[in-house]
Amino acid sequence: MLLVTKAPPRPLAARRPVRLLLAAGVTAASLVAVVPGTAQAARAEDGRPARTLTVAISQSVDSLSPFLAQKLVSTSIHRLTYEYLTNYDVKDAHTVPGLATEWTSSPDKLTWTYKIRKDSTWSDGQQATAEDAAWTFGKMMSDPNAATANGNFTANFKKVTAPDPETLIIELKKPQATMTALDVPIVPKHIWEKVGDFSKFNNDQQFPIVGNGPFVITDFKVDQYVKLKPNKKFWRGAPKFDELVFKYYKDTDAAVAALQKGEVSFVPNLTPTQATALGTQKNIKVNDAPGRRFYALATNPGARAKDGKTFGDGNKALLDPEVRKALFLAVDRGALVDKVFQKHAVEGEGYIPPRFASYFWKPSDSQKLAYDPAKAEQVLDAAGYKKNGDGKRVGKDGKPLDFRILCHATEPNDKASAKYLQEWWGKIGVGLTVDCLDNVSDPWLKGDYDLAFDGWSVNPDPDYVLSIHTCGALPATPKDTGATDNFICDPKFDELYGKQAVEYDPAKRAGIVKDMESRLYDTGYMNVLAYPNALEAYRTDQIASIKTMPEAAGNIYGQDGYWSWWSAVPAGQAAGDDADGGSNTGVIIGIGAAAVVVVGIGIALGMRRRTTAEDRE
Repeated sequence: MLLVTKAPPRPLAARRPVRLLLAAGVTAASLVAVVPGTAQAARAEDGRPARTLTVAISQSVDSLSPFLAQKLVSTSIHRLTYEYLTNYDVKDAHTVPGLATEWTSSPDKLTWTYKIRKDSTWSDGQQATAEDAAWTFGKMMSDPNAATANGNFTANFKKVTAPDPETLIIELKKPQATMTALDVPIVPKHIWEKVGDFSKFNNDQQFPIVGNGPFVITDFKVDQYVKLKPNKKFWRGAPKFDELVFKYYKDTDAAVAALQKGEVSFVPNLTPTQATALGTQKNIKVNDAPGRRFYALATNPGARAKDGKTFGDGNKALLDPEVRKALFLAVDRGALVDKVFQKHAVEGEGYIPPRFASYFWKPSDSQKLAYDPAKAEQVLDAAGYKKNGDGKRVGKDGKPLDFRILCHATEPNDKASAKYLQEWWGKIGVGLTVDCLDNVSDPWLKGDYDLAFDGWSVNPDPDYVLSIHTCGALPATPKDTGATDNFICDPKFDELYGKQAVEYDPAKRAGIVKDMESRLYDTGYMNVLAYPNALEAYRTDQIASIKTMPEAAGNIYGQDGYWSWWSAVPAGQAAGDDADGGSNTGVIIGIGAAAVVVVGIGIALGMRRRTTAEDRE
């Protein structure tokens, strides 16, 4: 399934030129006061013009239900509207308190006790308590539909109780290394216990939506916008902007034009050409920093469900590991970094990006599938895929090796990369048809694809992005939707996943995770092409300062937390005192940040999803 990651360019001739016209005669203040989609200026509660922070997005919201959402835009919004038990520090992503103020485990690590803060209030005025957390986890344990998005976190839970409003106790079947990295939004029991079918409830009919995060969702229109207001009751302090709007644009060219005219405050997922052009513009700051995302080529391993039934129309030649090996030997990752990403990326190797140094893995020299088209031809010859008189590779069944690749229509990197793949694979006798669609999720979920451009944003703890390749993530039946990425089900990978999940020693666990990455690499179902930089820009006449994560050189959009939009200070307003959770300094950002930030993972582990023009978390 392509979402994202959450949260990646073409030959220039394949892109429409970036418009660099800056609207004249319009003040920033007047633009900031206008709510997207309306003709009238919005007003704050005290009657002054509202300070609106507008974020351009090009990814559709899959669901406003935290039990179903997997796309980066959706999960990012949920981070803003619901508290998790723990959060990640903005400086280096170590675990910090969230809804829980502290936590302890029994000596055998099978019982975890969390102290729930007294000062977290739901936006409707009711107190947030341990009972809300217990109900959230309990619902995921008892209802498979409620476990659609985050079921990997609760699959090992034995019992969850709330003996009093400030105490949450989770009993485990076996040790679990992610107990301080449970990326599960806690929802208000008094609201959600009224929901019937969790598989169909998208939480998008009644507004405002009750939450206890720094923002409250006040309105939503599909592929138009999501509007949020500050939660005045938020325990860390309310955000400084009067309104936060995620406004949908079908492509980044339109979003960039809107940024230049002051119609939006922030644009993520820029192409290198756009970033370079925007860096010369007045009142626009560009952030270019190591990202938390990988960009990959996924093959269809034969779509299947837990009930054993297969489905989809994936090309069966890709079930041959020698075919997959040959294809990957004929991919020049370095050329993609240079020509597609214009050096605003790092060449892909293992599954976890280098930003997360503890888990970053590289194949050995003998293991690495470096660009070698001559060797690719030898592999195909040896596997019985000979060239015919027309230079086409033909299988034993007489059928030519012709594949399809799913491509996001709004994603310039997909289109550019596909052109190179067509060229490289064509030279070894393999055909490639590029299917660029506005909605790649439908054919992906049906298994109707051969290859696809894939990408996920990785959290400080990699458990989730590893879990999506386990057999347990497959859909229950062909008609259901699972948490799987691309239907991989490998018993050896599952065995390793089980081992890392119960290993508390950081070094030992990191070693197991690297073994998993090695196995994923060797099976050839996933080929990580690059780790793209975060390329994004904002208007300094609308946003005075905003936090990146990691704070020294990191991303703004799609953070592991709510720090960016919560911390954002409107232009012309003093920053004031920040609450705990990060540095008190605003961010100074510029093009060219290239150093890889090392994120340390301690025994208290700090810890998702699918890609369109943005990516999945």
